[in-house]
Amino acid sequence: MTAPGISAARLLGAFEPGSREWEEARSGRVVTATDVAAIVGLSPWMSPFSLWHHKAGTVRADSAPNTAMSWGSRLEPVIAEAFADAHSDLVVHATGTWENGVRPWQRATPDRLLTPAPGGHPSVLEIKTSRYGEGFGEPGTDEVPVYYRCQVLWQLDTLGLEAAHIAVLIGGQDYREYLVRYDEDEAVFLREQAAAFLAGIESGTPPPLDGHAATYRTAQRLPGGVEEVVADISPAVAEAYRAALLDYRRAEEAKREASSAVLAAMGPAKKCQASGRLVATRTVREDGTTRSLIPHPSYVKAATA
Repeated sequence: MTAPGISAARLLGAFEPGSREWEEARSGRVVTATDVAAIVGLSPWMSPFSLWHHKAGTVRADSAPNTAMSWGSRLEPVIAEAFADAHSDLVVHATGTWENGVRPWQRATPDRLLTPAPGGHPSVLEIKTSRYGEGFGEPGTDEVPVYYRCQVLWQLDTLGLEAAHIAVLIGGQDYREYLVRYDEDEAVFLREQAAAFLAGIESGTPPPLDGHAATYRTAQRLPGGVEEVVADISPAVAEAYRAALLDYRRAEEAKREASSAVLAAMGPAKKCQASGRLVATRTVREDGTTRSLIPHPSYVKAATA
């Protein structure tokens, strides 16, 4: 374990993900690089509401890795080796969890640290895997998903560094590299939002509810037990709930109708496209009948952009 050229932060240690030490270094009144995108409402996995309750200790976070996370961890050393092979001018260092020297609540655990050989200014290496490459632009640019940009900017701000390399393996075979440079205005914004978030924990004021799936899962898990009483809620809340249920039913019916039309148009084909853009993939049972119709993420994203 080395700590090359870092003076703005203190290395707390290298903790096994999921261990008690790892949980302690990330929980409570601190903000990590994986937290900050959720705080500003840009994380696909966490919402401000869900993160607040985790940090406040009212709901325990589900730290069990899903399949994608598990394979990402398994592939991390392989991707790091590929990066090292492509950059003989850089030394790749294992690292751990860091704490900013001025703001001890600001923490980050980059995947690797890099130093030019010999000496020179260190930089960050963040390693990712992606099934379809959504949000990644031309290799060599800084065109990465915004939540990853938040993550590496937080890492750079925590450690006092200027550049972060992102190495990503897309679809198990498309290796790409990106470079994100420190932006002070963005870093200050993230820092201010994080400080306000922590202040909300201290005051006991959670963020407002939103439509994020993590918010609903958190609301389901809030403690309180069950009492055999009938609660009075406002007509406005009740009406919003009724309208959402009707909208959901209509949307489900429209989705089934549209999916049926796509399947009918596909015939026996496994995939379909429109104007050269992949639309959906059909998975089948052993007898050839359709098990499911899976929309392609890039097509859905283009339709809603």
